[in-house]
Formats: sequence, C-alpha cells, structure tokens
Amino acid sequence: MFDFSGTLFRVEPTEDWLRAVVADAGIDLSEAELTACAALLEEAGALPGGASPRRLPARLEPLWRERDLSPGQHRAAYTALAREVPLPSAELADALYERHRTPAAWRPYPDTAATLGALRARGVPVAVVSNIGWDLRPVFRAHGVDQLVDAYVLSFEHGVQKPDPRLFGAACEALGAAPADVLMVGDDAVADTGAAALGCRVLLVEHLPVERRPNGLSAVLGLL
Repeated sequence: MFDFSGTLFRVEPTEDWLRAVVADAGIDLSEAELTACAALLEEAGALPGGASPRRLPARLEPLWRERDLSPGQHRAAYTALAREVPLPSAELADALYERHRTPAAWRPYPDTAATLGALRARGVPVAVVSNIGWDLRPVFRAHGVDQLVDAYVLSFEHGVQKPDPRLFGAACEALGAAPADVLMVGDDAVADTGAAALGCRVLLVEHLPVERRPNGLSAVLGLL
C-alpha cells in the first residue's frame, strides 16, 4: 500500500500553482506581488497536498478535521483557506482548487515509476491508499503509472479517513492479502501508521521536493 501525496507524487510549488491560475485568468501580477500572495497562501495551507495551515481559524477546525470524507467537504475546506488570503480576484479561490486537481499540478518522484514497475515485475500487487476528496486516478493515467496500480482506496469513496484502520482494511481486502503480509508506505507518522493497528508493517519516507528526495522508495524493495 502506498500513500499518494508526499509518497508517490508531490504537488507543484505554491508559486507555480498560483502562477498557472493567474495566467489562465488573464490577471497581470508583478513577480513581487505573485511571490507575496503565494507566501500567504502557503501560510494559510490553501494548497491541497502542500503545507498544513500555520494558524487554522477556529471556525474552520471542524471542517478541516473531516475534509477528506467527501468532495464537498474537501472543496469547502481548501477554498475557505484560500479566501483567508487577499487574492487579486475573488474567483481565484475556486480556480486554485480546480488547478490542484489536474495532472499538471502533480509530479511523480523520480523513483515512483521504477519502484512500482519493480513490484509489478515481482508479482507484488499495489494499492494506493489516500486521504483525499477527489478522484486521483487521472493523475496516475496522465503520468503513465496507472497500469502499475491494482487498486485505489480513497477516503472520500469510503467515508473514512486514515489513520482509521478501516481504510487500510479495505485496501488489504482489495489486494486479497492478509494485513500481516502487507507493507504500508507513506510520509505521515500519524495518518499512515494507522495501518499498524491491523498488523501491517509501515515504512515512512521523507516528504521532500522531487529534487531533494532521491531513491526515497528504494527501501521498499529491500523489505520484500
């Protein structure tokens, strides 16, 4: 089992995310203005898959805790965080949310395809287990690795979030494997270690930019 964001894929930097959206909207921002706005968006935690909010408004805490249970909750949480920032246009909150759901917003780690391919060659089935509010399958298809994944177990489709063991249990069932025979690979020491409650082994990798995490997944092959 693999986590998605921070494990197999990493979302684009906040400045790139904002730059793409303002360009599509035809909004003219200086580089200084764009950099300043991106910094505020990052501080707010408005980019899904990016940094968590540094200061979460109290009124958003309940929504934030359950943001990955449904598409509506996910969108509401992240657009609300974006609106905490003085954006150049009010419509950008929704446009920013839509951008992060596109394959162009995501980059596979350099060893993602090689690791998944090696597992496929060994006959080891793979599931992607993610806390998320939208269908990430098109991201895998666009980057040419969908054929290396046997099952997707996504929180919004099951109505349960990691670290709840039920989500990992659904993944083990989809793989046709006993938990004791399954390895969970992720980057979150709270969410992803929930698999241990079922008896799965857990391997944590660093959530780092693509260029700074070489061979982060190579340890997986050594554990099999």
